[in-house]
Parts: sequence; structure tokens; C-alpha cells
Amino acid sequence: DWMSLLANTDQQGSPHLSKSLICLPMKTPGVKVASLIDKMGMRCSDTAQIFFEDVRVPKSYIIGEQGKGFIYQMIQFQEERLFAGANILVGLQRIVMETGEYCRDRKAFGKPILDNQVVHFRLAELETEIELLRSLIYRAAGLYIQGYDVTKLASMCKLKCGRLAREVTDSCLQYWGGMGFTNEVEVSRAYRDLRITSIGGGADEVMLSIIAKFMGNSPR
Repeated sequence: DWMSLLANTDQQGSPHLSKSLICLPMKTPGVKVASLIDKMGMRCSDTAQIFFEDVRVPKSYIIGEQGKGFIYQMIQFQEERLFAGANILVGLQRIVMETGEYCRDRKAFGKPILDNQVVHFRLAELETEIELLRSLIYRAAGLYIQGYDVTKLASMCKLKCGRLAREVTDSCLQYWGGMGFTNEVEVSRAYRDLRITSIGGGADEVMLSIIAKFMGNSPR
């Protein structure tokens, strides 16, 4: 019914103080939604190009103060990036667990796939990585609740959760064999859907640049 739009509202001001958040009803004259984009993953969430032609809205539709939109966006990124990490934990753990169960039932050369050391060791490694991410998220969230600036830790959480999502889904899909290459099992959907984690909400490269900046290692 409506969208939260970050738009330039001051052509003369600083790039960081020229944008405002606007609550824009989608039925406003001049708002045109193009055809849906066919994505590789997250297909339950519609994505489309939106075009604006002479769209006008009342000033009262601005969220917060005019010109503070970019700042609001940067502030909420801490919560969004912490959420990205927290939101992925249960899903990754379930994929590891279901892969273990599948490998216990699936047999090759007369024994369960899970009996191969390379398989149960790899699943143990992935479980360990998930728990390490959980600890990082808990620490960052605890400090955030206390009022600390956790930009660096939130960026680390976002970076790690995106990379771990790719690592877990790719490794586990391999153990599902040919079934992993079908749309009949959850791991294949996770492989497609979770790839966006390293892109949306700030790409891995953006997270690395933020972390490097807080370390004092960015180019001067």
C-alpha cells in the first residue's frame, strides 16, 4: 500500500543532509511499478523497478525531519545488520542438522555417508562456526542495548553471517548429492535464498571497508 522512500529533497545541500525519508502511498499519481524482476532466490518477496513521473506528496508525509533521511538510514543499519545475523542462525543450524540426518540414512558402499570422517568432521566445523557467530551477535546486541556504538561489531556480524551462509549451504548441498541439485529439498532453496545475505543491507566489501576504517587501516 505504501513504501518508505529515500529521496533527494535539497539539491543544494550536503549529500549527507539532502535526503529525506518519505512515506509514499503506492497509488499516488505518477508512481509506476514495472514488471516484476525474476530473481534466483527470495522468490516469495516481490522485487520490481519503480518509476516516478511528476510525483508530488504533502510535506507531512516526511518521516522525521527533512534532510535527515540518510542519517536515519545509517542509524538503523546497526539494527538491520544485527538482525541479519540473528535471523540466519536457526536456519543454518537446521540445514546442518537435516544434512546430518540425511547422511545417516543415505548409504554408499554399504555404510552411511555420515560415517565418513570428512563428512561428520565438516558438519562439526560448520556447527562450531554457527556458535561463534551466535556469540558475536549476543555480544554486539548486549552492547547495543547498553547504548554503545556497535557499528564495527554489527558490520562484523553482517560480514560473517553472509559468508557463513554461503559456506554452510554450499558444503551441505554437496552431501545431498543429486537431490541437492533439485528444488525438492530445503538446502537447495537456502543455497539460493541466502546468497542475498552477502549483498543486501550492505555488501561484504562495504562491511570490510567499515571494519578497516574502525581499525584505522583505511587509505587516508
